[in-house]
Amino acid sequence: MPETNSISSAGEELKELRLRLGMTTRDVTDLSRKIVDSEGNEEFHISNNWLSNIENSESVPSIYKLYSLSVIYHVKFGDLLQLYGVDVQKISKLQIEMPLPQTHLTPIEVFDEAGAVTFPIAFDRGFDRGKTNLLSRMVEIWGEVPIAVIRHLDVRHSMYGYIGLEDRTLYPLLRPGSFVQIDPRIKKILPLKWQTDYERPIYFVELRDGYVCSWCELQGNQLILVPHPSSGCAIRQFKYEIEAEIVGRVTGLAMRIVPPDEPATAETARLPKQP
Repeated sequence: MPETNSISSAGEELKELRLRLGMTTRDVTDLSRKIVDSEGNEEFHISNNWLSNIENSESVPSIYKLYSLSVIYHVKFGDLLQLYGVDVQKISKLQIEMPLPQTHLTPIEVFDEAGAVTFPIAFDRGFDRGKTNLLSRMVEIWGEVPIAVIRHLDVRHSMYGYIGLEDRTLYPLLRPGSFVQIDPRIKKILPLKWQTDYERPIYFVELRDGYVCSWCELQGNQLILVPHPSSGCAIRQFKYEIEAEIVGRVTGLAMRIVPPDEPATAETARLPKQP
């Protein structure tokens, strides 16, 4: 379908769509009755007068009637919304541009599996990198990436988190400033045996005042956050599912081996700048 139109032309687009399908307004009315029966809601009904009014004026249909048209015309609901200036593909980007005061979980929504989705290209320099957070809160610029590529990142079953520069809980195993992939399906502490620190399960944990990435132990109703022995951090204890909840198990890691704010050495500082 065409790009976002003005509301004045949206009705004309709907009329052209109906005519291309060889349907009369009566056909639409009859089919909408089946949707009403299926959903048990009269709001889905489309009358002759209503459809004629929508097609020949600047009136905006309700979400129920637009849903019915989407079903009857076999058109994506998002495409019909776009006729009225609502582009669902921009939801994720706009959510990033209008952050909430508190950190929160944000899923990556895919509305059109045959197209492309926005994906992070650049990160907001003004974001507080000192706090452990979720990736979706930090992105400044999003670019289009084919969904076929995104599938390989297991976006459907994963979330992404950022380890704040002040969060040294698992340092040096997991450095501040790292990005982690989280499997939200694994919310229970796994009773696994491990031989080295690298095999010990890591969890992304939501606290009342933020997030933390840590080894975890469950003792009764107490969730124990266990830091790396070399981190200098203390063991912390919270009431499980009251003061702390498991977001998921960390399954992947992207980590710098050079601190992002490390100053240039004397030798590199003397190198001439490239034009």
